[in-house]
Amino acid sequence: MLRINDTISIEDWELTENFVRSSGPGGQNVNKVSSAVELRFEAQRSPNLPDPVKSRLKRLAGRRWTNEGALVIQCEETRSQARNREIARNRLVDLIKAALVRPKRRIATRPTLGSKKRRLKEKKVRGEVKALRGKVDPD
Repeated sequence: MLRINDTISIEDWELTENFVRSSGPGGQNVNKVSSAVELRFEAQRSPNLPDPVKSRLKRLAGRRWTNEGALVIQCEETRSQARNREIARNRLVDLIKAALVRPKRRIATRPTLGSKKRRLKEKKVRGEVKALRGKVDPD
């Protein structure tokens, strides 16, 4: 079981770990050992995550979210399979914790009088500069 906070924990059946061969340097070791981890979390079917958290998690996950509603996290940072597994699980926990935070609503504000005047002044200066770019009379 993977613990997120006091109220949310992920059961083992929701996680699938697949170990594959890692890319990059590593000598003979890279051809023999499957050290890279592909962690798959069935987020859409998870009974432990509320629906708003699932939607925020989907937005945060981006390309890591599959059409089936699973979150796939890959890790091949170290040569150790156990360390890669730990890093992938920590990434999942961090992503879910980020999805738990409800975003603040934006409060609509009006531009100040000073900012309006500065904008209009800059527009007038810009227009004058552009007006001077016209063709020159050969007189």
